[in-house]
Amino acid sequence: MAKIKINNIDIEVEENMTILNAAKLYNINIPTLCNYPDLHINSECRICVVEIEGRKGLVTSCSTPIKDGMVIKTNSPRVLNARKTITELILTNHDANCNACAKNMNCELQNLSSVLGIDESRFTPTLKVSPLDDKNPSLIRNPNRCIKCGRCVIVCREVQSTNVLEFMNRGHQMTITPSFGKYLSAEECTFCGQCSSVCPVGAIMEKDETDKVWTAINNENKRVIVQVAPAVRVSLGEELNLSAGTIVTGKIVNALKLMGFDDVFDTDFTADLTIIEEGNELIKRITNEEPLPMITSCCPGWINFAEQNYPELLPHLSTCKSPQQMFGALAKSYYAEKIGKKPEDLFVVSIMPCTAKKYEAKREEMSIDGKNQDVDVVLTVRELGKMIRQMGIDFKTLEDVPFDNPFGITTGAAAIFGATGGVMEAALRTVSEIVNQEALENIDFVDVRGLTGVKESKVNLGGKDVLVAVVHTLANAKIIAEQIKNGTSPYTFIEVMACPGGCIGGGGTPYGTNTSVRKKRVDAIYEVDSAMAIRKSHENPTITKIYEEYLINPLGEKSHHLLHTHYQPRQKKQYESKKNIMATY
Repeated sequence: MAKIKINNIDIEVEENMTILNAAKLYNINIPTLCNYPDLHINSECRICVVEIEGRKGLVTSCSTPIKDGMVIKTNSPRVLNARKTITELILTNHDANCNACAKNMNCELQNLSSVLGIDESRFTPTLKVSPLDDKNPSLIRNPNRCIKCGRCVIVCREVQSTNVLEFMNRGHQMTITPSFGKYLSAEECTFCGQCSSVCPVGAIMEKDETDKVWTAINNENKRVIVQVAPAVRVSLGEELNLSAGTIVTGKIVNALKLMGFDDVFDTDFTADLTIIEEGNELIKRITNEEPLPMITSCCPGWINFAEQNYPELLPHLSTCKSPQQMFGALAKSYYAEKIGKKPEDLFVVSIMPCTAKKYEAKREEMSIDGKNQDVDVVLTVRELGKMIRQMGIDFKTLEDVPFDNPFGITTGAAAIFGATGGVMEAALRTVSEIVNQEALENIDFVDVRGLTGVKESKVNLGGKDVLVAVVHTLANAKIIAEQIKNGTSPYTFIEVMACPGGCIGGGGTPYGTNTSVRKKRVDAIYEVDSAMAIRKSHENPTITKIYEEYLINPLGEKSHHLLHTHYQPRQKKQYESKKNIMATY
């Protein structure tokens, strides 16, 4: 332990802890723009400088370790002047049209400028306006707002192992960009959106489609249907000033009704349906000695990663569509017939924790008739929060309202899809009972729960022990993918989620997502599960009914057409010639 002073306060902390973390323990705030929980230190912004008695220069508190006897000042005149100057210099090369930015009033640079009392900069603006990178369905990269903090580079390189974003050039000419200034869509971007989740400003954002939804709601010729993903019910509250992990399921339904949606349905319904189809597919593969391990296909970020980097793994992917896409297919077939509407008369909106879902909805194969996309628009949790605020809805005071039928009766197994390990656990609850032909004594598969990067469990199926695995983040997925590629994988079934923590940590969830927040959301997901009357997908009576009325059999001809798809190697796309790209540098 080291005894030190920070702002004349006696403190005792572990030696070699950083000054920044030591100060946090005692509620002493040191501002920073590049530091972020769960990401490694990069000391790019220099905002967190402090003064140490006996040292000539200021030091960065995020990277300077504590030593016994240190006397530290975090707000001396010298520190405050340096911090203000650094912030003003950042602002000279930043698009400061805050009212036009989606992060207005939720921007770390804006908040810091306010705290430091910066009303106007003493320095001449140096910003050279660059074009937007908006050539993909999911994300917009605005280099004019980038403050070069490096958070996006770190999360892309170390958490996702995709290395799409990187530092280019040096000094005042340094930029953060895909290699050679290409578009995100020309690189190996999976559109997971983790870069947008950690960006302190509005440099990388989801592509806002709220106006499309308002237009559809106000179109009398459209029946506007909305589905809500499992993770949304435990994350939207944060966007509307409730504590992390607050369960707001009924309030969401009420808010969506007030906004003008005609039908509000639960994606959990098609999560249950996914388990029936995917579970039967796993049993078929084991029985017929088809390619194993089978890998889940619910996560579009993972699918994009596999298509680009591991095409040899595509036969191992489940052919099941994600719950989002199954819902869209049923909405424009089964439900359209049920209410006497044509598919083109329906406008299907998804509320998802994921930016990659925007890309998934626009894939060519995600259309059952080849003319109408199964899902018309995908909104992130942040976009839904924006729309609720636009409507002036007092979210906290809303009463709980149930989902509409027929896609409103769901199970606890579907709810846990929102957390890493949830798809696996839901599948095991069903597959175990079908194969072993007896009810489980304990349906909680705790070995696949939690935020460990790679988890595994041994499960008895038909008298034989099989090994299953759960991984989250693409860096961990890469480890598993290499095992399968090399023929050394011991697993029969693998769940992969691209984002840390699974969907509850998706790139479209509220800003400020970190390990602590993810844990609270995960705990809430399992609270939802334990409170459900039905906790196994195959016991959902509405699922049984839809097979009797419409789908006939799992893996049958109709379900194959509506609920299954195919994947193929995806090449990098070039939207500009190399000559044009290099001309910008």
